[in-house]
Amino acid sequence: MKHFGTATKAPRRLVLLGATGSIGRSCAQVLADTPGRFVVEAVAGGRDGAALARTAIAVGAKFAVIADPAGYADLKEGLSGRDIEIAAGDEALAAAARRPADLVVSAIVGAVGLAPTFAAIEEGRVVALANKETLVCAGAVVMKAAARHGAQLLPLDSEHNAIFQALGGREISEVVRMTITASGGPFRQWSAERIAGATRAEALAHPKWSMGPKISIDSATLMNKGLELIEAHHLFNIAPERLAVVVHPQSIVHGLISFVDGSTIAGLASPDMRTPIAHCLAYPERIASGVAAPDLAALGGLTFEPADLVRFPALRLAIEALTEGQGAPTALNAANEIAVAAFLDGKIGFSALSALVERTLDRMRAAGETRTPTTVAEAMAIHYAARDRASALLA
Repeated sequence: MKHFGTATKAPRRLVLLGATGSIGRSCAQVLADTPGRFVVEAVAGGRDGAALARTAIAVGAKFAVIADPAGYADLKEGLSGRDIEIAAGDEALAAAARRPADLVVSAIVGAVGLAPTFAAIEEGRVVALANKETLVCAGAVVMKAAARHGAQLLPLDSEHNAIFQALGGREISEVVRMTITASGGPFRQWSAERIAGATRAEALAHPKWSMGPKISIDSATLMNKGLELIEAHHLFNIAPERLAVVVHPQSIVHGLISFVDGSTIAGLASPDMRTPIAHCLAYPERIASGVAAPDLAALGGLTFEPADLVRFPALRLAIEALTEGQGAPTALNAANEIAVAAFLDGKIGFSALSALVERTLDRMRAAGETRTPTTVAEAMAIHYAARDRASALLA
C-alpha cells in the first residue's frame, strides 16, 4: 500500500477530474481550508467551460480540460490572460489524468469518466474514486490493471469510504457481511402508486444530500445503492452474497462490516462529502474537513429499515445484474443513463425508469450481448450497445 509523506514535506500534487460537479466543488472547499497542503496540477470538467475556468483560477490549476469541445470557447474566454494551459476533448481528458500527481480525484459523472480514470491507473497513480461507472462498467478489468501497474484505489464515495475505514486492512475472509446504507431518498415512505406518479421536482428533492441531477434521480430509485454494491464487490473483492443494503434515513452510518466473531464495526459521519474527500486527499494522514462529527445525543436515535425491492425495482435489477456478472452490470448502467436522461427531459414517467432498464437487459441477454468484457474497449462496446437498445425502446 502506498503512503504519502508527512505535512512537513512538499505539497501533495492533485488532479481533479470532475472539478465542476458537486464533489469537485466540495474538493475546492477542502483545498481552500488547507492552504499550502496541496498543489493542483490539472482540473477537468464536462461541458461548462465558464464554471471550469472559475474553478481553475480558484484552485490555482496549471492545466484545464473541458471534455465537451462545445465548452472550449467559454473556457478560453474565462482564462484569458491567465497562465493556465487549456484543452478540450477525450484525448486531453486522458492527458490531464496522466499528469504527474500524487493523487487523481476521479469524480466525472457517467461512463465518460472510465477512460481518464483508467489512464491514471495505467500511470500507477493513487486514485480517489468517486466515478461509479469505472467499476460498474469494467470492474474486473480495472482492478487487474491497478494490480498490474501498482495503482491504488481509495474509495471516495461516503459509503465505500466508511467501509474502507471500518475494514481497517483486515482480511476479507474475516468478513461475514458488508452493508451499505441508503437514506431511502425522497420516496422512502411513499406507496408504490404514489412513487409511480412522482414528478421531476419531487425526485430531485433529496432529504439529506445535495447532488447533481443524475445522482439525485439514482438516489430516488435506489439504483445508486445497486451500483454501489457492484462497486463494493470489485473494490473489496467480496462475494455478492456477502453484500447488503439497509435503509438508514438519518444518513449518519454510511457502512458497516460484520465479522466472523459476531462483532460489527460501523463508519459514522455527518452527511457531507467533505469528510470522505478530506480522508482521501490526506490519506493516510488526517486533515480538517470543515465538517463536525455527528452529535449522537442531539440526534437522539438512529433507525434502520430493510430495503424494499418491490417499491424500488431498480435496486432489484442491480442486485440481479451483480449476481449474474459478466457484462450485465455494464448494460444495466448504460440503460439507466438513458432512462434517467429521458425522465429528466420529461419523456418518460418515474415508473418507466426501471421498466426501460429491465427491457434493455432482457433484449441484450436474448441477443447474447452481455458477455464478460476483458478490456475497457469491450466494456465500452457493451455500454454503447445498451444505450442504443435503450434509445430504440424509448422511440
